[in-house]
Amino acid sequence: MGMTVVEKIAQAHLVEGPDRPLRAGDFVSIRPRHVLTHDNTAPVIKKFRSIGASTIGDPRQPVFALDHDIQNLSEDNLAKYRAIEVFAREQGVDFYPAGTGIGHQIMMEQCYVTPGSFVVASDSHANMYGALGAIGTPVVRTDAAAIWATGEFWWQIPRTVQVVLEGALPPGSTAKDVIITLCGLYNGGEVLNAAVEFSGPGVAHLSMDERMSIANMSTEWGTLTGWFPADATTLAYLKERQIELRRRGINRIRDEDLAAWANNPPAPDRDAAYAARIVLDLAEVTPHVSGPDTVQAMESLAAVQPRRVPIQKAYLVSCMNARLEDLEAAARVVAGKKVAPAVTFYLAPASHAVQQEAELRGVWQTLLDAGVTPLPSGCGPCIGLGKGVLEPGEIGISATNRNFKGRMGSRDARCYLASPAVVAASAVAGYISAPVMPGMNDMPVAPDTPARHFTELPQPAGTQETVEILDGFPREVIGRLVFLPQNDLNTDGIYGKDYTYRDDVTREMMAQVVMQNYDPRFAELARSGDVLIGGFNFGTGSSREQAATALAAKGISLVVAGSYSQTFLRNAFNNGFLCIEAPAFVERLQQIFTTQAGMERTIIPGDEVQIAFTTGTIAYRGESFFFPPLGTVPQSLVIAGGTEQLVSRRLGLAPHASRRSAG
Repeated sequence: MGMTVVEKIAQAHLVEGPDRPLRAGDFVSIRPRHVLTHDNTAPVIKKFRSIGASTIGDPRQPVFALDHDIQNLSEDNLAKYRAIEVFAREQGVDFYPAGTGIGHQIMMEQCYVTPGSFVVASDSHANMYGALGAIGTPVVRTDAAAIWATGEFWWQIPRTVQVVLEGALPPGSTAKDVIITLCGLYNGGEVLNAAVEFSGPGVAHLSMDERMSIANMSTEWGTLTGWFPADATTLAYLKERQIELRRRGINRIRDEDLAAWANNPPAPDRDAAYAARIVLDLAEVTPHVSGPDTVQAMESLAAVQPRRVPIQKAYLVSCMNARLEDLEAAARVVAGKKVAPAVTFYLAPASHAVQQEAELRGVWQTLLDAGVTPLPSGCGPCIGLGKGVLEPGEIGISATNRNFKGRMGSRDARCYLASPAVVAASAVAGYISAPVMPGMNDMPVAPDTPARHFTELPQPAGTQETVEILDGFPREVIGRLVFLPQNDLNTDGIYGKDYTYRDDVTREMMAQVVMQNYDPRFAELARSGDVLIGGFNFGTGSSREQAATALAAKGISLVVAGSYSQTFLRNAFNNGFLCIEAPAFVERLQQIFTTQAGMERTIIPGDEVQIAFTTGTIAYRGESFFFPPLGTVPQSLVIAGGTEQLVSRRLGLAPHASRRSAG
């Protein structure tokens, strides 16, 4: 059986894992080429020091870029920024100050990302790095601190869904419409926590800026990475960047690197095993709008425009759609026109370099002449910070990647997503509108939405493995089964916001309030030693790590789920809390308890479940179910009590006791 490109790139960066070719489900330790942190570098420094570390192992590995709260000129924020810069200078880490650009754009422009590399960021939009043929995937702050200290982090190999792009986009349709369409068509978990591998003849018709947009917003689609093949377009971009960097005395890309990527680009094996395949004909993609307030709902622009949905704010900002091609598209729309009197149109380039090029080409001035409100290069209103956030009752249209309720300002506002051209046209019209300009007067209207072409693919028969059990890790767990049948159980249901930001919550208190928002009876029904069985996408929602630590405080032995939010899974293992994924077992329980599941939120039938880690087997009521075996990487995390303790132990350090506080 061949390997997917994600499995192959992970194998090339492997430090610890199975002694065989990698496959989906494997837990591994990876040495990424780079790790980006932004304003959150400050809390990562605290994590790093709490481990007991003082010197970054490989100063060439981290990259610091200040981009989130750069409009905040308070002394507290400026002091934080100064402290990050001092730390970077002391450690010899590459540092990009506020105003240089958004971190993900910097990683691409400065060639920290290259084909076949594995690059992570303490930010969810690391997916964007896949546009250059790399694995780009997010990590949490604890992971970033661990990478600083040891150069490594743990990862679970995701399944891969192949997305075959055919044809070419018609005039008026954009890469933003492609990813909006994919998010709207396949919003039932088809790619949740998967790696998406874009392929097919349609890829060649997409520019590098367009690939970055699609890979970036694959995060909102639910994927862990969105990978594009390295082809002539990729090499032309890298060559251009190489020339620019060499002009400034930086030599991150060698001529032999370009030759190697041209002759032997990273690629999947011909017999790679994909979990599913999606086929999208780009020629059928028409302009669409997401929302309001969700990327999973989409509607064609042709259907929205007649309703003349009024807007008060428009946005061409963020790492999603504020590159040169995006600014050019908006400038073509607003040339000779003015932003509507009732609308404020905010503009922030993805980087200072993008702004400089836009100025040279006259694009920036065209936008200013139309009445846009410029902002410094940074995240700003995309994450509800600084000038331009949505106020109560307002409606905004944005070329950003997210429109979650409350993200860009008030929860009493509404936000739609669209392409830069549609955002610009709407800003001029005062309502959601199609562009009117040469070459785009005949907006495509049919077919309204491409047909669904999704195929689940047969999986190769797995071979049962016997794994070595390290000293201190259980060979088996036997416990009373506690079943929570709900899918998409979110972290607020597991551990409510009323306790998340309090510093006085003890482990005993956590045990009393765990699952309170899901089932107020849970704390009295569950007991220490129980085995908790969840549904699919367990732990979705916010990144609060107490959703995992509260279950541990209750004495739950481990959680078995059909699938997990990757942030929850990372927080669990980073705190030494055991989780396993067994979709067939969860589906069977949902069948067995289908009647009760309709009435009870917590089902405790009174019998036990047996979990054997040596063979990766779950035994329940005479049936057996398998789960991916847990090798030495996750076992070591559980034995040590989490990532911070494991890193400290491996470095021979004595971490501060305060790091194990309940919060």
